[in-house]
Amino acid sequence: MELSKRLSAVAGLVTEGASVADIGTDHGYIPIWLAKRDPAVKLIAMDVNEGPLERAREHILAEGLSDRIDLRLSDGFSALDPGEVHTIIAAGMGGGLVIHILEANPAVTDSVQEFILQPQSEIERVRAYLEREGYTIVREEMVEEDGKYYPMMKAVYRREIIPYSEVELLYGRDLLRRRHPVLRDFLLREERIREDILERLRRAGTPGAVQRQEDVERELARIREALGRYACQ
Repeated sequence: MELSKRLSAVAGLVTEGASVADIGTDHGYIPIWLAKRDPAVKLIAMDVNEGPLERAREHILAEGLSDRIDLRLSDGFSALDPGEVHTIIAAGMGGGLVIHILEANPAVTDSVQEFILQPQSEIERVRAYLEREGYTIVREEMVEEDGKYYPMMKAVYRREIIPYSEVELLYGRDLLRRRHPVLRDFLLREERIREDILERLRRAGTPGAVQRQEDVERELARIREALGRYACQ
């Protein structure tokens, strides 16, 4: 079984040897991959819906790993005990849902050593939440797959000394620090999109277009500020 680029990057952020609960496991691919990487690690595949959990069960059985991966029907962390795992994975869901899951069961959240998060939306909101709650993003990755860009992060409970800037919340301090090539491609694409939108708005010239133009210009300024990090080499 081969993981997609997105799931492979998510799984690659997990500390080797760590016990893991995969929240919203869907097909169970990440726990299967982790079980093959480390024969001794404890793994729990969790989902709020029976359908995905049944698909995960089928794949786990097909790989001969039913004795290695515990399947649980669970809304977020509801079926997880405090201290039961070292690492939580929450990938492929909206940023608002990620935050809700982290907030819903503080006893479990506080017992986890690291979080591997891959929000599909509102990633800047997730970064701001982690910073506010005393977490530090120690590693970020980003991949492009089928024309879509997927940023992801590993966070631990350790307060960051330097507050995040707006651009770092939007695009990721670690990605910018490392001048990640996939982030650069994403920023260049976003720059072209905003430039095209601005050109159309300028031609339209309506009051609504003028207001929207101001918003797009602010977005473009942030994109170019982020791209400026790549020029500092």
